[in-house]
Amino acid sequence: MPQLILASTSRYRSELLQRLHLPFTTARPEVDEAALTDETPIALATRLAQAKAQAVAHREQTDAWVLGSDQVAELSGRALGKPETRRNALAQLQSMSGRTVQFHTALCLTHADGQCFNAIDTTQVQFRSLSTAEIERYVDAEQPLDCAGSFKSEGLGITLFEAIHNQDPTALIGLPLIATAHLLRQAGFQLP
Repeated sequence: MPQLILASTSRYRSELLQRLHLPFTTARPEVDEAALTDETPIALATRLAQAKAQAVAHREQTDAWVLGSDQVAELSGRALGKPETRRNALAQLQSMSGRTVQFHTALCLTHADGQCFNAIDTTQVQFRSLSTAEIERYVDAEQPLDCAGSFKSEGLGITLFEAIHNQDPTALIGLPLIATAHLLRQAGFQLP
């Protein structure tokens, strides 16, 4: 079976990939995640997933397949990054209150020989109308400062929503396993 490297140090992505029962290692991609001028959220997610996979493949110089993933939240056509601070998280959640936000999760599975497979999954999240007190309690309880959209859907963040519309329940956590399994099969991995 081919070797696999996850181009991420995200524990969320690693935990999801473990569900496929494939051995893999992880590597930090060290990619500048800044958006380019006029770059759409989908284009940003796609470019970053590819850049992460290619950076690790180039650095590692192995025969392994490298899986990169990136998620970008989109509200009214603009990308929302990871909040990094409590203040930014509060502001992001306030801006999403009562609205529908799209989360684009891009995948790139690449090999040193030049083969590359890509996929993108879009999840729509409908937020409840949230009070300032609810937002503050949530951010203080879960500290979602490293998460696109300022929440963790696998945790208490689920209480912020009216509905989630998607094709893959794992996509919102950061690694859509249905699309990941499809790409891995294309590369010769046997699943299940």
